[in-house]
Amino acid sequence: MNIPAQTRAQALDLIDFIDESPSPWHAAAASAQRLLAQGYTQLHEDQRWQLEAGGRYFVVRGGASIIAFVIGTEPLAPTGFRLVGAHTDSPGLRVKPRAALASDGVLRLGVEVYGGPILATFTDRDLSLAGRVVVRAPGGLETRLLRFDAPMVRLPNLAIHMNREVNEKGLKLDKQTELPLILGVVPNAPEGVDVDSRFRALLADGLQAADADILTWELAIYDTQKGSLWGAEEAFIADSQLDNLASCHAALTALLASGSPAATCVCAFFDHEEVGSESAAGAGGSFVADVIDRIAAGAGLDEEARRCALARSFFISADMAHAYHPNFPAAYEPGHRVMVNGGPVIKTNANQRYTTGAESAARFIALCERAGVPFQQYAHRSDLGCGSTIGPIVAARLGIASVDIGSPLWAMHSIRESAGVLDHGYMIAVLGAQFGR
Repeated sequence: MNIPAQTRAQALDLIDFIDESPSPWHAAAASAQRLLAQGYTQLHEDQRWQLEAGGRYFVVRGGASIIAFVIGTEPLAPTGFRLVGAHTDSPGLRVKPRAALASDGVLRLGVEVYGGPILATFTDRDLSLAGRVVVRAPGGLETRLLRFDAPMVRLPNLAIHMNREVNEKGLKLDKQTELPLILGVVPNAPEGVDVDSRFRALLADGLQAADADILTWELAIYDTQKGSLWGAEEAFIADSQLDNLASCHAALTALLASGSPAATCVCAFFDHEEVGSESAAGAGGSFVADVIDRIAAGAGLDEEARRCALARSFFISADMAHAYHPNFPAAYEPGHRVMVNGGPVIKTNANQRYTTGAESAARFIALCERAGVPFQQYAHRSDLGCGSTIGPIVAARLGIASVDIGSPLWAMHSIRESAGVLDHGYMIAVLGAQFGR
């Protein structure tokens, strides 16, 4: 398999991006840093915007959702918007507000399941904590990002001698009693001892703050092992959070390389997709509509012209797709077995779990042809429940033509997923075509 040097470099850059993004808040911050480095200007929702033709901007909401855009060189009403959407969050475990537990001489952290992870894959991994913490500061409350680089917690498996049927029946974990993560020891501590202060001291030390200044936190559990290329020809990528940071990275890379597009180009990365998107910062909130309205107002469009612009717009919902797994052929719809490194996947569902229709699919195919990349088509088995994306939500709120696509992925929602090196390069290329390259 011939893997061009540029494609390999893009895959390695994706691994670096994921390594910078152990939580959705870090993902938004990592995206912002890349945008700032390329001359983008950060806007704030509580301030007036002054937008210029050809200007490059971004805005963050809720710490983990970010929208970046380039004002097109052509008038907005006749050209419309070219949008790509993805999400910054991934399924996993989140630390509870009063998480520290002490029993039997062991200090553990209580966690809550976020979204739909494959829980068994979190066992016996070098796990740690990352997220955001709110602290008291001289000027009031301050939110700071926190990441422990070293492994801090672990979920050890039960030995097979106590679980003889694990290989036949699979590993099943009680979400309340069997998921607390081991953090340390509490020698000679009585049952029920309050160890909350010990955990707060750990956070304070990581932030170089006073223990008493630690107020609240949102912390995700992440795998400290960095991603890698694997396979006989290093044709595959293994990493956490490929769903859906791979789509964010591809869209961001394409936008940064877009030059001076004729149409106004928008990248919208949302938090909370894995739990339904219904939040102020999620795709179900007003974030993207608010940004679209402010761009239209900055361009001097009245309501009629704004509606014309939306009618001439096209939205690509980029999320990962289920790659065919040869060990489990019965799990797939015959004729729709998409292959890793076979190109971007057009996802279709008659019940509108995906937004793809005949016209939007044809439009995406044309973009693939323009970019010189192959494409594939996917439909779920009729006797299995189909997942969904931000696509139907954003398309319904904006009333614009939309297609759902993604790169093929093995082990979706595992803590260690796998994708194709060529596919990531293909995705960057076709999203570049969406942005007018």
